[in-house]
Amino acid sequence: MASIDAYIDGLISRGRACFSRAEAEAALGSSAGALSAALGRAIRRRRLARPRRDFFLVIRPEHWNIGGPDPVGWIDPLMRHQRIDYRVSLLRAAAFHGSSHQASMVFQVVVPHQLRAIELGRHRVQFVFQSPSAFAQTNRPEWLGRIKSDAGFARVAGIELTLLDTVRYFRKSAGIGGAAQVVTDIGSKASPSILRQAAEHYESTTARRLGYLLELAGHGRQARALDGAVRRTKSVVPLNPSVRPGRSRRRAPEVDAQWKLLINDSPETVR
Repeated sequence: MASIDAYIDGLISRGRACFSRAEAEAALGSSAGALSAALGRAIRRRRLARPRRDFFLVIRPEHWNIGGPDPVGWIDPLMRHQRIDYRVSLLRAAAFHGSSHQASMVFQVVVPHQLRAIELGRHRVQFVFQSPSAFAQTNRPEWLGRIKSDAGFARVAGIELTLLDTVRYFRKSAGIGGAAQVVTDIGSKASPSILRQAAEHYESTTARRLGYLLELAGHGRQARALDGAVRRTKSVVPLNPSVRPGRSRRRAPEVDAQWKLLINDSPETVR
């Protein structure tokens, strides 16, 4: 039987960052017990990490201080291993599309399942749940892009989905201020037609908040693409539902009649 160290060295020489237990079994031809023991020893020696059951990451010496390689290099094989569709989104996707003002310490992935986060040294992978029906309608190949890494590619939300996800899940995006910054940075790059189509699969509150933030940032064409969201509702909702009434402003907030939003926050952005 080949040693686990030789197997790991072979993966490194081929630029591989991860493998499944089934792959190791096929390559090493060892018994289940012997392989489990060998994998356990490699983990203790920090040659491997195990973010999920039967899925292993190769840890190079340069990654010891941070716990492992960047998730962009192994999120795609991990999700294929788990047979779950996904898209990298929110702040990591925003940075990929050119938003340089937000530094995210969390690698966020939108999925149609409830999944626990992965903690790996300094890396934290957070899985953001979107209902299966909405996910199926939005995770279209033509609305996605690809992030390239040394180990391959990862699927990433296109600009339009990034904007919608960032506003929909603004509490995971450094608050409404963080979402406003992303809108300011990359909103002008969004296709109005794709934005209009994709917004139909999100709550009207998301489209209305995004429309307001796009207009605030001066991205009028993109904002007008979301006008239909206003026609789908009669209720007025706060721009920032995290703000408690009477706590943040001396005077009563105004209502934006166009977007049917109670403007209870004034997000500051850097241009």
